[in-house]
Amino acid sequence: MAHPSHKRDTNARPLKASLVAGPLAIIATVSTVGLGVLAATPAKDLVFASNAHAPAAADFHGVVERDVPISRSVSRADLAEKRAVQQADTKLWTTAPLNVWSESGNRAAKLGVIDAGKRVLVTGRHLDGRDEIVVDGKARWVTAGYLSPKKPTAEPAAAAGLSMAPCPDSSVENGLTSGAVYVYRSVCHAFPQITTYGGWDAHGEHSTGKALDIMTSDKGLGDEIAAYLQSHASELNLYDVIWWDRIWTPERASEGWRYYGDHGSATANHMDHVHVSVN
Repeated sequence: MAHPSHKRDTNARPLKASLVAGPLAIIATVSTVGLGVLAATPAKDLVFASNAHAPAAADFHGVVERDVPISRSVSRADLAEKRAVQQADTKLWTTAPLNVWSESGNRAAKLGVIDAGKRVLVTGRHLDGRDEIVVDGKARWVTAGYLSPKKPTAEPAAAAGLSMAPCPDSSVENGLTSGAVYVYRSVCHAFPQITTYGGWDAHGEHSTGKALDIMTSDKGLGDEIAAYLQSHASELNLYDVIWWDRIWTPERASEGWRYYGDHGSATANHMDHVHVSVN
């Protein structure tokens, strides 16, 4: 017959094992859950920028997703702009009133105007036909071609009926002499319906920067423009006017309009534009 204590011992061992195994199982479960949470959380999310103290393990998932990252990605363009602004050390003069743009591209917003004769800090960067300047510590953009190392001299006041105010399309002035620019600005304000001009190119009088083509095939309008130029020939210092296969020069003004001659096409015969040049 078995000793009674053996039953008690036999019954006691499983009881003790279960009592010990229970807490171990709970600890193992908690540890496994904790490891699972940590493993499921990306390493970068375990950095807390705003918390004064690290949260408990159970709080990681919820808090991390609400926290603000300690840094954000910066584009190469942003870095290049910041570096250009910080390193800018050259100042140039504005030679005309200039619109100030928020960026160089076609999505730029107009922020204001800088008057002619103002000295501005430049970065030396040129994009999309604009030059980068620095205004109040920020990168801004103006139309290229109107910044000079020399302070511009005051321009003479325009004669009555003429203008030196900038025109909507400043690109026409690229390569033109100051006299041709005076003609362009005067015509563009006197005849705002004209939207297309020919400025500098590599042929004839245009290669000198002294000539301008005012594009129109309207005979009546062209006659008005030609008459306007004749009436201001002295103030504009004109050399010639060619229109509708005729030529007029101040030097031979007493002869009036003279036959220009057939040069082979409507354009060559100036049937679709008024040509004007300055001395």
